[in-house]
Order: sequence, then structure tokens, then C-alpha cells
Amino acid sequence: MVETAEQYIARILENVGDRDPHAVLASTPQTLRRLVAGKPTSKLTWTARAGQWSVVQILAHLADAEIVSAWRLRSILAVDAVPLQAFDQDIWSSAFKYEDADPDESLDTFDINRRATLSLLRRVDPARLEHAGQHQERGRESITHLVRLYAGHDLNHLKQIQALLAEAD
Repeated sequence: MVETAEQYIARILENVGDRDPHAVLASTPQTLRRLVAGKPTSKLTWTARAGQWSVVQILAHLADAEIVSAWRLRSILAVDAVPLQAFDQDIWSSAFKYEDADPDESLDTFDINRRATLSLLRRVDPARLEHAGQHQERGRESITHLVRLYAGHDLNHLKQIQALLAEAD
């Protein structure tokens, strides 16, 4: 069964609960590094079944998703009600050969972009934080909503990575 946009949003936001989304976003790069530190390539490329992403693929996805989120947030902060294009993560994974990505490069890309985004959110005129964009598939999304959504996205993939690494043992 294909998940609707509403189901996806609810599932991802459920991961955040009452946590501070900014704290989640700030802690994710270090948590990722801690989870994969010293792990052999065989564990980082392992999957339990066909079609499931490996840790290497998840890290590559997170790096690309962070670039997308950085662009979306900047677009919204600059121009209220800006249209936001969707992307198909599975097409990106295939086209960009996530399975061949270097996990350290993915982590570095994720980390530097995340730090830049958090810095921007701290320094931007607070009135701009009230802006929203119009996502192609999910509709109107405010900065506050997107920050919570991205925190939930992080937590979703952190759980996946933890499960993969535990299963690979």
C-alpha cells in the first residue's frame, strides 16, 4: 500500500513527539557519526531484504535530503508562499547510485549543510519564520512545520540505521 502525503506527515511527526526539533536537528550529525564509527563496510552495506536501503544508502539519502531541505527553507525564508518541488527519493537513489556512496562523504555533506541551515534559522529576521511554502504534493508547509518534519525524518532514519546495524551483527 502506498502511503498518502497525510499518512507520511503523521508518521514522521509522530517520531518527534514533545522533543525540541531544533535540538534533534542539531544532534543528528553527531549521532550518525557515533552509530557508524568503526563499523566495517560489510555492515554498512548490508540489508535484510531486496529493496531495503543499507546504512550507506540511508546516509547518501540524508545528505541529499539535507541539500533539498536547505534549499526549501531558504526559498521560503526569502519569498513567502514560494512553490516547492517534490522529489522521488527512489529515483534519486538509483540515479545517484547511493549504494556506491562513500559514507564519510555523505556524513560530511549532511553535517556541513545541517550546520549552515541551523545557523541561518538562528540569525534570520524572526518575521520570516512565519513564511510558508506550497509543496507540490503536501500543500502549505510553514517553516515551523518543516523544522518538525525534518527532525522527524532524522529520527525515522536513525531508527532504521540502528535496526540495520543490530540485524547485521
